[in-house]
Amino acid sequence: MAAPTAAELAGEPCQPCRADSPRVEAEEAQALAASLPNWRVVEVDGMPQLHAAFRFDDFTAALAFVDQVGALAEAADHHPRIVLEWGRVEVAWWTHTINGLHRNDFVMAARCDAVAGDVP
Repeated sequence: MAAPTAAELAGEPCQPCRADSPRVEAEEAQALAASLPNWRVVEVDGMPQLHAAFRFDDFTAALAFVDQVGALAEAADHHPRIVLEWGRVEVAWWTHTINGLHRNDFVMAARCDAVAGDVP
């Protein structure tokens, strides 16, 4: 089965996670990440995470992006690590409940990409 497009991922609902929710394993993570070229799977403290950096023309645009990502995260009850600085935002997604990656992380990464395309 082909990997979903970024738009398809962004349209998927986030599922509530429990400690027994399935992790996205390495092979599936690479396939999903192929749909999200801005993102890379990295290991931090032994845990796989999705990371991306976004560039903006100024602090105001970067802050607007953070506000929009924050609103999406709150609506989905799934929250990333966000680092904001002048003209640049780093976002990391992973699922704390399962200490790894869940499909929700890829869904939210795709939504971040969609938001980034809408920020002036």
